[in-house]
Amino acid sequence: MAQILLFAGIVIIICIFMSRVADKLPIPSLLVFIGLGICFGENGFFRIPFNDYDLSETVCSVCLIFVMFYGGFGTNIREARPVAVKSFLLSTLGVALTAGLVGGFVYLCFGLGWLESFLIGSVISSTDAASVFNVLRSKKLALKYHTDSMLELESGSNDPMSYLLTMVTLALLTGREVSVPWMLLQQMALGIGCGLLVGKISLVLMNKIDFPISHSRTLFLFASAVVAYALPSVIGGNGYLSVYLCGIFLGNGFLPQKKDMVHFFDVLTETAQMVIFFLLGLLVTPVDLPAVFVPALLITLFLTFVGRPAAVFALLKPFGASMRQIGLVSWAGLRGVASIVFSIYVVLEQIPMRYDLFNLVFVIVLLSLSFQGTLLPWAAEKLDMVDRHANVLKTFNDYQDEEDISFVKAHITEGAPFAGYRLKEVPVFQDMLVTMVLRGKETIIPDGETKLEEGDLLVLAAPTFQDRENLSLREVYIGKGHRWNGQPLKIIAKDHKMLVVMIKRGQKNIIPNGDTVIHKDDTLVTARLE
Repeated sequence: MAQILLFAGIVIIICIFMSRVADKLPIPSLLVFIGLGICFGENGFFRIPFNDYDLSETVCSVCLIFVMFYGGFGTNIREARPVAVKSFLLSTLGVALTAGLVGGFVYLCFGLGWLESFLIGSVISSTDAASVFNVLRSKKLALKYHTDSMLELESGSNDPMSYLLTMVTLALLTGREVSVPWMLLQQMALGIGCGLLVGKISLVLMNKIDFPISHSRTLFLFASAVVAYALPSVIGGNGYLSVYLCGIFLGNGFLPQKKDMVHFFDVLTETAQMVIFFLLGLLVTPVDLPAVFVPALLITLFLTFVGRPAAVFALLKPFGASMRQIGLVSWAGLRGVASIVFSIYVVLEQIPMRYDLFNLVFVIVLLSLSFQGTLLPWAAEKLDMVDRHANVLKTFNDYQDEEDISFVKAHITEGAPFAGYRLKEVPVFQDMLVTMVLRGKETIIPDGETKLEEGDLLVLAAPTFQDRENLSLREVYIGKGHRWNGQPLKIIAKDHKMLVVMIKRGQKNIIPNGDTVIHKDDTLVTARLE
């Protein structure tokens, strides 16, 4: 047990450090984690034998719950509303059409049975939300005509249909007596009903109950995601559809402390994705992949250039979509983790097949991510689909825009140049607003005619700075022998990558200026560029 925990901890630490490097590479960063898993695996540098499909299926399925929940939680319905119908058609009929076309190609090209061919098409019929989100966010790829919102909503919601088709085909292949129409209806109805029910109840409780400890709401949201998946799964419904819809319902409702929840699930889902891709890389045996490379390549080429484009064209052209948009939506159909997890379900059923389905799907996913994922930004440029005046993060519900306000204070000290002036005469940054003036024991809600006086404390509102990728805050302790001890800030050698933004002195926090003298035992809070 201790050895397993040690191994898991080391792997997660390595993945976290590698994620920083992976974001700077031209390939989707998720490929790096697959490569890392392969390096640890049976044919890698560390030669760890691992072929436990049961454990892999359990771990990946649990991780996928939170990936899908957060995909729904981050879906901004307001931004996606103009393309909601198109996205719904792509995530349902589009998946079925893709599965049928790929199944037909496999049947004609490789001579497999109809059910086996359709099973392959069903497993790889959905696009991968984690991969699409990863490329859009990391490359800051905002697209014209709400195409980024369409891809986000489609990729986040089409896994349940792929899962449904896979389960139905598996039931037919294993000879289980099943009514296909009833199974489809049961899966969809219970999935939708349970997802909306759990979402509604959770939203009401999180707004009505005074939770006893900090972050209890975040833990409650975590539990709600688990219940949203498990409840329909126990009674015969589609758990993935349920948890995705629950995420949409909660993400677009009012939740106290929502920012804390976003931070928690950001970390949780990023870790889940790393674990999934690493584990799948560890599970695969690379020496077995050449046996399925040719069929995987042919299926990938058909899927990329015929199957997916035909389905997208059939569904989007009646809405008047341009060929440029159809081309980009077709190209953005990245395969990913859900397809591999669904292939593991098939392997566990021990159905005899000509090709090892796990290896076949694994190679298809690798080809899709490395080829389509890498060239997606290039394709968007070539098709003139990049919107340079938009912010792709606004298509995600966890993006904090005008609702994310920070409050800061400013003193009108003796001799301050603004004392005696009306607010409308004081130049203030465009995005800042004086919301309150504290004058002695009096609290004033100001307007443009409010005159500022010495001793006033102004409370200003401004949008919170979000893009902190290259900016970090660090503390510098000033010991007795420190070279800055006793020096005013203005004569310290200028460092253009550092600014002292606050000084902690005992119980006081000081906002410094050039004349502020640094004392022994001060702690300087500095802003630095990475």
